[in-house]
Amino acid sequence: MSDATDQLYLGRQPILDREQRLHAYELLFRNGSRNAADVTDGVQATATVIANAFTELGIEAALGDCRGFINVDEQFLFSDMLELLPRHAVVLEILETVPASAAVVERCKALKKAGFTLALDDVIQLEPAYAELLALVEIVKVDIQPLSRVQLMQLVMKLKPMGKQLLAEKVDSREQMEQCLKLGFSLFQGYYFAKPTIIAGRKLDHSQLSLMKLMGLLLSDAATGELEEALKPEPGLTVNLLRLTNSVGSGTTETITSLRHAIAVLGRRQLQRWLQLLVFASGNVNGTTNPLLLLAATRGRLMELLAGELRPDDKAFADQAFMAGIMSLMPALMNLPIDEIVASLGLATHLRDALCDGSGTLGTLLRLAESSEGGDLECLAEQLAGLPGLGAKALNRAQTGALLWANAIGRERDA
Repeated sequence: MSDATDQLYLGRQPILDREQRLHAYELLFRNGSRNAADVTDGVQATATVIANAFTELGIEAALGDCRGFINVDEQFLFSDMLELLPRHAVVLEILETVPASAAVVERCKALKKAGFTLALDDVIQLEPAYAELLALVEIVKVDIQPLSRVQLMQLVMKLKPMGKQLLAEKVDSREQMEQCLKLGFSLFQGYYFAKPTIIAGRKLDHSQLSLMKLMGLLLSDAATGELEEALKPEPGLTVNLLRLTNSVGSGTTETITSLRHAIAVLGRRQLQRWLQLLVFASGNVNGTTNPLLLLAATRGRLMELLAGELRPDDKAFADQAFMAGIMSLMPALMNLPIDEIVASLGLATHLRDALCDGSGTLGTLLRLAESSEGGDLECLAEQLAGLPGLGAKALNRAQTGALLWANAIGRERDA
């Protein structure tokens, strides 16, 4: 039987500002296990997950300057364990299922006085019964999906005089994003930003800083491992490197299995020429990281760490897992089907099969990463069950490490 510390620790979804810069994450921690019957106290399980994440495992450090939105149901709202959370690092997201009772209002007043930031989730109308609760929150998350354009406009007109920060959630299209911008929303969340199949046709961008860093490494005759580490945070560069490697090596029987392999096949001189070309072609860069590129890099790192948990002594397998992670989001960035993308990259068969068919251990790891990001508890448990030796604690360690790594990328780019 699993105890509370063995519960599944899920992923997170980006929350962006008006310039589409990363502002926060909604942390999708849930109580649950491979067998839901093992959980006898949901509040205890949720509290343990969050406590472990913010203390033992360091999610607070992984978030960096961003805050984490955490869903709070009625039971957990009244738990003393809620106060384990660092006030400056979280936003308590009061779920729509929480009744606006006198006790709930008093509890929210106490939490606000204690320094917590409160948000109200899934607002689609202003019900008189929620007036007191609404007055206490700083952020109102508006579920735009069930609302017509007129209904959304009318709701925003009622909310604006209250001085609340408005967050549009479940933004699924560019049209919805533009409408919410015009209405004055300051924060945005939804599949338009984070769902791989929604964002399409984006040009793969490379920051000037990353290009110059790679050039410097080449000029100083850095080890191949250093070049590999510098390329890992750059999914766009990585895909283009694979294309170039396959083009240069046409006619060879070699198949590419990792970044290290691609660098070796291409050769340093060709790599340097290619980077010089990109430096001249890149022009001015606005410094804004495409959220989907950041998600791709983070997924790659998550899969690399999971592969290391699964096969600690198999560096090649970890490299291939990283490659599968970043490649899996390329269809959204390039507006092309995955089989068309991989056809031109010369990838190893098992890596190609994982991406196109979801087969093999790499395919299972990829589904695990995807369900972790989306908060799909049932799929997450199914994939874990198919990976003997990889448990919920290992998944949580890997998620924490991937978040920390992605946060370090963001800090370096903002420096």
